[in-house]
Amino acid sequence: MKLIQKNKKAYFDYAIEEDIESGIMLKGDEVKSIRNGNVSIKESFAKINRETLEAYIYDMNIDCNPFGTHVKLSPKRERKLLLHKNQIKRLLKKIEEKGLTLIPIEIYLNDRNIVKIKLALCKGKKVFDKRETIKRRDFERDSERENKIRT
Repeated sequence: MKLIQKNKKAYFDYAIEEDIESGIMLKGDEVKSIRNGNVSIKESFAKINRETLEAYIYDMNIDCNPFGTHVKLSPKRERKLLLHKNQIKRLLKKIEEKGLTLIPIEIYLNDRNIVKIKLALCKGKKVFDKRETIKRRDFERDSERENKIRT
């Protein structure tokens, strides 16, 4: 597995409850651009269409390949996620029930060089939760530093 990009901000802004692996439907030279690392998932999010039971990812920026074909696609167009119907139904049920959102946290190439995206069911953190995360991270960093000095 080759990690292409990780959404570190999502771990800070959201409490992640569950993650799920999904394929993504790409066109043209988008795969080559992703392999080169010309992709951004920082502002992206996923939604499920209730009528057709299809999942889409929005605002994922894939820059066009300068050596690509003459077909130029919009870098922030919506892209279909490849999930099974039962997975989509389960995710839709959890989203409606608990008020969760689908956020992409990683994009990577699997063992067979297929682009995969890891989605997470997340709940937004409040300001005091974010402060608690910062305190815990600082405490762990200081304790590791002290342990390193002692040994």
